[in-house]
Amino acid sequence: MAFTIITCSGLSNTGKLTAQAGTALMGRSGGRIEACIAATRPTESLERALRNADRILVLDGCGDCCGMKKVRALGVEPHLHIVATDCGIEKNGMAEPRFDEIERLSAAVLEAIRG
Repeated sequence: MAFTIITCSGLSNTGKLTAQAGTALMGRSGGRIEACIAATRPTESLERALRNADRILVLDGCGDCCGMKKVRALGVEPHLHIVATDCGIEKNGMAEPRFDEIERLSAAVLEAIRG
């Protein structure tokens, strides 16, 4: 079964990081990730994606868990939830995500979905 990743896609470095890591994972997951969708999409679009997903992974940037809140507000409990700051990535304002941070978060996601 493949995962649909819901990213918080916020404005901070960790929010941008979730979107970039999700996009990077699409090409290297060996088919384990079928879609990467920003939680900031219109509600009806997000609902449709969640309804059609085999499995759901929420990828949040920080402890605010904006992606998780949005998914739960739609009555959905994801199969997995990963927070970038829990993976050792520092939230530092509006900085651009670094390559090593994208790699670290991507590795955490791949490890979780291989479970």
